[in-house]
Amino acid sequence: MRRFYAPPENFRGQDVTLSEDETRHLRDVLRLPIGEEVSVFNGAGREFKCVIRTIEKKSSTLSLVEEVTPTSPESNLDLSVAATVLPGDKYDLVIQKAVELGVVELNPLVTTRCEVKLKDAAKRLNRWQRIAFEASKQCGRAKLMIVSEPVEFGELVSKKASDNYLLFSERQGESFDTVIASKKITAVFGPKGGWDDRELEAARVKGIKVVTLGGRVLRAETAAIAISAILQHRFGDFK
Repeated sequence: MRRFYAPPENFRGQDVTLSEDETRHLRDVLRLPIGEEVSVFNGAGREFKCVIRTIEKKSSTLSLVEEVTPTSPESNLDLSVAATVLPGDKYDLVIQKAVELGVVELNPLVTTRCEVKLKDAAKRLNRWQRIAFEASKQCGRAKLMIVSEPVEFGELVSKKASDNYLLFSERQGESFDTVIASKKITAVFGPKGGWDDRELEAARVKGIKVVTLGGRVLRAETAAIAISAILQHRFGDFK
């Protein structure tokens, strides 16, 4: 069944209205007729079976049939990822896979050894949000992953430090076995050049746990994806 998105405010009684972009996709790309059954999710975790009732130039109206269970239900682990911005399209892959792995929020980071400046990262925000949106439609999640404004590492540490923050480093960290089970975790990942010593110290001062996984050397994008999967297996719904 074809999936479409409509924000909660577009649901009124037994009707839901699709935006111009979603209508264009329904009408011009998929060429779906009136009376066709489709699925519509609201980005907040709910999904509905609907029937197309009208198709206009800039909007379309669907009738709600029943609420359904999303193909990919949300994990019982509230997992956020703060990952250093990578050059080129490598970060696109991180965002796409974070959605598939059930990450709730992704915080783009600019660190000491980051190859992308903060102002340039901010220019890519709309693109990243669009990638997260499309990945949600494809993987069956009914909740949209938040892609927040890029921030510098110091700002993240000063505002966000808490017991459920885990900073993953290739050195100077504790074993993963020391991580205490939690229902809410923020995993923090550095750039391909690794963390600066001052960043590791700043994290420790704020009480952020530094974790090192074995001796394998992972690319920055691989680390964010692989460790998100490990966290979902250990504390979430990958059993």
